[in-house]
Amino acid sequence: METIESAIRAINGVVWGPMMLVLILGVGLFLSLGLKLVPILKIGTGFKLLWGGRTAASGDEEKGEIPPFQALMTAMSATVGTGNIAGVATAIFLGGPGALFWMWITALIGMATKYSEAVLAVRYRETDEKGQHVGGPMYYIKNGLGKNWAWMGVVFAIFGACAGFGIGNTVQSNSVADVLHANFSIPTWVSGVIMATLVGAVLIGGIKRIGQVAGALVPFMAISYLIAGLVVLAINAHLLPQAFELIFTHAFSPVAAQGGFAGAAVWAAIRFGVARGVFSNEAGLGSAPIAHAAAQTHNPVRQGLVAMLGTFLDTLVICTITGLVIVSSGVWTGGESGAALTSQAFATALPSFGNYLVAVALAIFAFTTIIGWSFYGERCIEFLFGIKAVLPYRILWIIAIPLGATLSLDFVWLVADTLNAMMAIPNLVALALLSPVVFQLTRDYFSKH
Repeated sequence: METIESAIRAINGVVWGPMMLVLILGVGLFLSLGLKLVPILKIGTGFKLLWGGRTAASGDEEKGEIPPFQALMTAMSATVGTGNIAGVATAIFLGGPGALFWMWITALIGMATKYSEAVLAVRYRETDEKGQHVGGPMYYIKNGLGKNWAWMGVVFAIFGACAGFGIGNTVQSNSVADVLHANFSIPTWVSGVIMATLVGAVLIGGIKRIGQVAGALVPFMAISYLIAGLVVLAINAHLLPQAFELIFTHAFSPVAAQGGFAGAAVWAAIRFGVARGVFSNEAGLGSAPIAHAAAQTHNPVRQGLVAMLGTFLDTLVICTITGLVIVSSGVWTGGESGAALTSQAFATALPSFGNYLVAVALAIFAFTTIIGWSFYGERCIEFLFGIKAVLPYRILWIIAIPLGATLSLDFVWLVADTLNAMMAIPNLVALALLSPVVFQLTRDYFSKH
């Protein structure tokens, strides 16, 4: 086991080195400038389309499987998860308060990335043997870049099918089992079995059932968590100026060791801020466009404007609330990490029940993430082996949930982090090469509207 962990750690050091950070931020910045900041300037338009997309537009019913709103909720069900609670805490624990600043930068740039992914997903999607609309990086690589690049689509699908077991399955079940055991003394294997049963019940219904569950649960859980976070920030209002000062100061200067905090260089703030930002909002990973490809829409740009809201809501709203609660509480220097740190921060302001609130929120967040990522993995495996491979993959997915609940948290995070980067590389290359298509479709749409 130690040999495997050492090998994965070595790969992680390479794929999450300077090249990856330059690639993620560089492609995102290139797309932002090429789009003339449309994702940021048109955020109001995005919210209008989201509200109007609760049902399919007239004539679009046959253009996909789920309404645009449910497509975003399915994508957000996969992104709003442990990254928003445990991931933010881990970033601050390893990189200091400055890591939150770099999460914000990743999100602002990532809105253009997410927009472009969804535009290409709808533009180059196909219809499978069952008549369902399928799309995502593997399809826009194959259909947009041509035969010479087809191998890159296969590489993405392989990493995507495997990465799902990390970022979307075992990391989630592990974090839930850990926090439920710490707060309610529930055995980890019991949590794993219950989650596997519930997930299996939803997956039987396919994308339409996933969309319905996500459309109901995601808004409810996100709003509930935000209200709780805002209550804590109101209690800590007098500490917020100092918290912001710490975030902006340590984004560009090292943090000295203090209490249980080991200290962190500026590089650590950037590295873990970007890595955890991408882990949370998944902009550039290529996962979300798989969900948006199933949207009932005839226009790629309309879905792109809806899709970019996922990054905005996930990181600039939900992760910011978590980060400010942690930094303002001062507990980030105590030596705790992950969900335990977030629980401690909430409990400081809300004694006796703050930690239970985080435990319940994490359980619901992670449950929807497991559902959303199962769909991503199924689409990747269908691209590789056809629709007949979906059922065996689904069975393996359900089996992995209780197994993940009992694994080492550090090892699970390491594997998830590594696979994230490896699936992001072919997607980011494709986004850069297909950027002229995105720019042209965007110009055409706004010239008419």
